[in-house]
Amino acid sequence: MNELLNEIPWGAIAPILVLQLLLMITALVSCIREEKTNGPKWLWILIILFINLIGPVLYFIVGRRND
Repeated sequence: MNELLNEIPWGAIAPILVLQLLLMITALVSCIREEKTNGPKWLWILIILFINLIGPVLYFIVGRRND
């Protein structure tokens, strides 16, 4: 197992993980601050948290209201 972890190119993966984490945090903060969303807010929070990369993107495209 340790050999497998040593073979992972962390220099290439780390920026992607950081960007994904920032996107998730931004989407969560936006969802919590929004008064109304397209659909239940609790469902959007679950989608953002558990559908890693696609969840936050879906929230920004579909979940936010443009009222």
